[in-house]
Amino acid sequence: MPDFFSIDIHTHIIPEHIPDFGSRFGYGGFVRLEHLPRSPGATCCANMMIDNRFFRTIQDNCWDPEVRIRECTTHKVDMQVLSTIPVMFSYWAKPADCLAVSEFLNDHIAGIVARYPDRYLGLGTLPMQDPAMAIKELERCREIGLSGIQIGSHINDKNLGDPSFFELYAACEALDMCVFVHPWDMMGQERMQKYWLPWLVGMPAESSLAICSMIFGGVFEKFPGLRVAFAHGGGSFPITLGRIQHGFDCRPDLVAVDNPVAPKEYVGRFWIDSLVHDADALRFVLNLFGAEKVCLGSDYPFPLGEESPGKLIRSMGFSEADTRKLLGSSAIGWLGRERCKHHPVLQRF
Repeated sequence: MPDFFSIDIHTHIIPEHIPDFGSRFGYGGFVRLEHLPRSPGATCCANMMIDNRFFRTIQDNCWDPEVRIRECTTHKVDMQVLSTIPVMFSYWAKPADCLAVSEFLNDHIAGIVARYPDRYLGLGTLPMQDPAMAIKELERCREIGLSGIQIGSHINDKNLGDPSFFELYAACEALDMCVFVHPWDMMGQERMQKYWLPWLVGMPAESSLAICSMIFGGVFEKFPGLRVAFAHGGGSFPITLGRIQHGFDCRPDLVAVDNPVAPKEYVGRFWIDSLVHDADALRFVLNLFGAEKVCLGSDYPFPLGEESPGKLIRSMGFSEADTRKLLGSSAIGWLGRERCKHHPVLQRF
């Protein structure tokens, strides 16, 4: 089978050097990097710290675009869609401070996209705790060359179906900006202190929560032109859709209170990435959503992602038409075909 053009829609990046936002704003909670001494022949590493608390060790493929390009070439990935690491969202901060963090991160991604337009596309992050401020930054994201935005699976105490976000969704629709929803700040963490359970159990639940909130809140009904993709194969939503639909049918008084349209009617109205880690699961979501709504997504460069992006898709023996969609053309549909017509590389597709 030929090597089709591939776009990885789920990759994360962070600037190599981050300002001391805690000192600038006068309170803690912000991420900083502690770069570690490099041994001869070793990969550069840094510790992500939240104040004085260790969060994660990352390597230079998390910040160096040229290292990423070399690894993408090895993995047969032609383009990456860059987005920040969700811990950088800073939705808990004062809105103006979150805006400053967002501007810094968005300018960084836009700069990489401008330098390597044939290898990278970019998504912005927004101060979602202040929707009016978020819309202004959304507009700026478009001006500086980003293709869309990444948002969390919830915003503090509000789920994504909350009407306070409707003006932002309308702006995304009007500006032709796609939306990538990534789980973060996982529910139930007080009961999941062992076994990495927030990432293994909480993340899939967060993605399902986000999808259900947008469906039941009528988001896809009110904004039919909104292009939304959900990380990690839609989390637990695909396998529990039968239960979700049954709940809608048997207790509409509890479920269908804001939107009378059945959940199953929205299958095919949004995108998911392919990051399911299992051949049977990939086959299942492909049959449920259709290949045109499933995009290559790897969670690069993190260990819970797909170590060799696209390897599972290529190993499945799908038809050439479906493989082409999964690796690249489905992503172009999510990014926006009209926008891609003006891109120096994607216009060919």
